[in-house]
Amino acid sequence: MKTLSIIIALFTGWIILNGNKQAGNDEWVAPVSFDTLTNPFLNNAKAIAEGKKIYESTCWSCHGYSGKGNGPAAVGLTTKPADHTSNKLLKETDGALLWKITKGRGQMPAYEQLFSKQQRWKLVCYIRELGKTAKTE
Repeated sequence: MKTLSIIIALFTGWIILNGNKQAGNDEWVAPVSFDTLTNPFLNNAKAIAEGKKIYESTCWSCHGYSGKGNGPAAVGLTTKPADHTSNKLLKETDGALLWKITKGRGQMPAYEQLFSKQQRWKLVCYIRELGKTAKTE
């Protein structure tokens, strides 16, 4: 019985330590399998325009019209919205962005049910466009 108590105590300690390590990690990383996905609307002007319409009806309130994460609703959020013009975000793959839009996290809703996969890809196209625009300003 003493051995079982020791094993339970060690296992509980391991869970607590790993849980704290995970909790302190604010990185939001998509599964590696999404990195290999190819955006079917890459460099498609019509898709970018459609993505902009979706963005301006849904995303701007938190991320801002320019995508810098400074929309009016951002003030009340516990986690600052992503800056869609940042180098960090621009280095992410289209598949990773699609996954984040699809699944959401914390106060960012999952858009899997609201938008079709094609619409979510178009959002990725527009987010990429925001990054390009910011680099030329």
